Amino acid sequence: MHRSYLYVPGDRPDRVDKALTSGSDAVVVDLEDAVSPARKAEARSAVSRLLARLDPRDDTAPEVLVRVNNDAGLADDLRAVLGSGGTAIYLPKADVPSLESLEAVLDGETAEVVALIETARGLLDARAVAAHRLVRNLAIGEADLIADLAMTPSPDRRELAPMRSALVVASAAAGVESPTGPVSTDFRDLELLRADTEGLLRMGFGARSAIHPTQVPVINEVFTPGEDEVARAMRLVELHDERLAGGTGSFVDDDGRMVDEAVVRAARRTLSRRH
Repeated sequence: MHRSYLYVPGDRPDRVDKALTSGSDAVVVDLEDAVSPARKAEARSAVSRLLARLDPRDDTAPEVLVRVNNDAGLADDLRAVLGSGGTAIYLPKADVPSLESLEAVLDGETAEVVALIETARGLLDARAVAAHRLVRNLAIGEADLIADLAMTPSPDRRELAPMRSALVVASAAAGVESPTGPVSTDFRDLELLRADTEGLLRMGFGARSAIHPTQVPVINEVFTPGEDEVARAMRLVELHDERLAGGTGSFVDDDGRMVDEAVVRAARRTLSRRH
C-alpha cells in the first residue's frame, strides 16, 4: 500500500528523474493538466522512453503511474503507456461513463486504474467506480471538485469533509484500498500539510498526493505507524489468535480493554501500513 503519490509533468524528464529519487512510494507522470496542448505529443514520447527503461524487478523503485487525458487524447495516451510496458493509469475526472470509455479503448488489454474523483458526477458514481474491475483505489481531486460544486471552502476545508468521507465509504464498500487524499498546493507550509494529512488518516484515507518533493517525507511519516503503535497491534493480533484457538471470540487486553474482531481488524490494518 502506497503512502505518497508525487505528481510530475510528463514533458519534464529532469523533474521526473528527481521525483524517482524523492522517496515517494509512487510517481504520477502527468499528461493532463501539467502539460500544455502544444506539448502533449512531446510528453507522450518522454513517458514512453521513461516506461521502457524502468526495471520491473526493482522493488526499491517507486511505482510509476501515468495520469492520462480523459478526452479525445485518451487513446494516444494509452498507446504511449501500454506500448512501453506500463499498466498503471491515473484517470482524472473519473465516473462510470469515463471508465466505460477507458474499457473500450483498452479493448481487452489490462490496466490498473487509480480513479480520481473530482466532479459532482464522479462523486455520485463513487461506489460504482470503486467497484469497477479495473479500479484498484480512489483518489480525490479537490481543486476541480470545488470548482464543479461552486464551493468557497474555508482555510481548513471543513466543507469538504462530506466529500472526503464519501470516498472512504465507497472504497470500504467495494473492498478496495483506502482512498488517496488531495494535494496541498501550499508546498512551503509543511505544518499545515502535517495537520491536514493527520486529519485524512483519521478519516480513513491511506495515502496522499504531493506536488513537491519536500512534501513527501511529511506524508510518508504520517501514514507510517510508529513503533509503539506497531507493537500494540502485533500484541493484539497475537492475543486474538491465542484466544480464538481456545474458543474465545472476545477478550480483555493487557490494558484492561475489551477486544473483539473489529478491534483486531483495525490492528491488522495498522500492520499492513508498515514500511
